[in-house]
Amino acid sequence: MKAIFKQVTIALGIVLFVAVVVPMASAGCADPSQGKGSTHVSPQSWNGEVDFGRALLSRVSDRDDDDSIVGMWHVTFIAKGNVGPGLPPDGVPVDNALSQWHSDGTEITSSSRNPATGSICLGVWKKVGHRHFRLNHFGISWDPSTDPNNPQGFANIRQDVYLGFDGKAFRGTFSIDQFDQAGNLLVEIKGLLIGTRVNINTSVGDLL
Repeated sequence: MKAIFKQVTIALGIVLFVAVVVPMASAGCADPSQGKGSTHVSPQSWNGEVDFGRALLSRVSDRDDDDSIVGMWHVTFIAKGNVGPGLPPDGVPVDNALSQWHSDGTEITSSSRNPATGSICLGVWKKVGHRHFRLNHFGISWDPSTDPNNPQGFANIRQDVYLGFDGKAFRGTFSIDQFDQAGNLLVEIKGLLIGTRVNINTSVGDLL
């Protein structure tokens, strides 16, 4: 995802003010900040709640009976429930990604963050109920401005989603935990997930 608030904090697609909390690091695929001491967390502008969040949620239909999460998805991460200096307010987009869930239980995501900071993440998923799925997903975050040769640390992204009855959309929750190289938690960001299925007829306009 994009870098944000450079030179203000460290966060994962989110930022924690250095003076107030802890210097933060980038957060995996859905990164908010980058690099200790230097923060580039630029989630599409944290200027307030976005109406498209509610609009996307309304796309989750309650008809049909497609029970498969396998396929390609356009996934929007929307901040909710984060409290603290530098953290994104409710309704702010944290990431806008493309994700593929595979039939063997693996998953891959291409984030909208700067590729130089680590925009490809890998995960494993499991069906835990009727149209209910959980994903455990890892990314390796980098801050080229601080150390171009060594990663900043792992990011762990957890998702808990429910597939719509028509199989064309899902919604759920996410948490992103960014760690340093020693495994110390630097920051956590959480919120809502909206996924819409990508098919042979999907156009760029459908992704905007």
